[in-house]
Amino acid sequence: MPDALKKFFQHEAAGGFILVFAAMIAMIMANTPLNSFYNGLLEIPVVVQFGAFEIAKPLILWVNDGLMAIFFFLVGLEIKREMVGGNLSSPAQITLPAIAAVAGIAFPALIYIWFNADDPVAIRGWAIPSATDIAFAVGVFTIFGKFLPLSLKLFLLSVAIFDDIGAIVIIALFYSHDLSTTSLVVAISGLVVLFALNRFKVRTQTVYILVGVVVWAAVLKSGVHATLAGFAIALFIPMSVKNKDGHPMLEHMEHKLHSWVAFFVLPIFAFANAGVSLIGAGLDNIFNPITLGIAAGLFIGKQVGIFGVCWLTVKAGLAKLPTGATWPQLYGVTLLCGIGFTMSLFIGSLAFEGQPPEYQFSVKVGVLIGSLLSAVIGAFVLAKVGNKTPAST
Repeated sequence: MPDALKKFFQHEAAGGFILVFAAMIAMIMANTPLNSFYNGLLEIPVVVQFGAFEIAKPLILWVNDGLMAIFFFLVGLEIKREMVGGNLSSPAQITLPAIAAVAGIAFPALIYIWFNADDPVAIRGWAIPSATDIAFAVGVFTIFGKFLPLSLKLFLLSVAIFDDIGAIVIIALFYSHDLSTTSLVVAISGLVVLFALNRFKVRTQTVYILVGVVVWAAVLKSGVHATLAGFAIALFIPMSVKNKDGHPMLEHMEHKLHSWVAFFVLPIFAFANAGVSLIGAGLDNIFNPITLGIAAGLFIGKQVGIFGVCWLTVKAGLAKLPTGATWPQLYGVTLLCGIGFTMSLFIGSLAFEGQPPEYQFSVKVGVLIGSLLSAVIGAFVLAKVGNKTPAST
């Protein structure tokens, strides 16, 4: 691999750049004569069968139910590591980002509800603007916040982690349906096996992976969204046990998966979900309550909720500003939390599953507008409020 290309992939913002590129390709294909090819590609039927057990889904659902389970598995590994011995392992470290994340979920949801309270179908999308895309947000911070204190980056990461936990809870409680008792029993039995493997300090990673695949397939058939299996499996991966190569198992899995998720899983998801055809669309199609609720929730709800609650929390003496940070700098970071993209599109696909295509059109436009405004204005603010010398890392 050429040195320049290797250097690019090692850059912290590289994943964000590739996400943008994948989304742009999807938008181009959706708005050119390639539209029919793009839609046909996503609808290709893919069948996996083992005896009487069969999973038959179009390609886009394999992406959303399968690849995104890998993403949630990585999220689970990161959350476990941070809570056991990382930046979220003590109350002093988690108070401000935890409170901020709750406000960052609640305020966007309230704004969306205000726009869509009278529509029983549209109201299902209340959680769409509550999500933060950690890859995009950290990518923008890395580029435009390189002169800011490192504590602000840790704050952003912590808020995004709590945001992911909130999204997982929301998906489990509000976007799971038609539960199958048999499949749930199989899934829970698989988790019990993983618990036993952990307790007996089994060092073979392959065993954990094989049991994890069984758990994922059972959850997929259970009516609970399959991505939650990824998160649940991660909680049973041991931190202190070393694999047969002598590496701590959880950290080794996290390290190996990170590049695959950043450069393959999330870009494929973006390509499959960001393509929205604007051909023939009028202003009434674009600026409808769903679109406005999502865009306003991301751009206004996130910054107002997070910054406002942080200000109240600090002034009340319950927490302190991130070390070395100023209020204008913190405000710039709260703007980045409005970059919803991947998670918002994902929740939107669940919220309006089975509804006419117009709903997904509104979701995609709203997410793109809200995320773009948050990224651009956030980058501008961070560039203006940065120190004159790079922060130490």
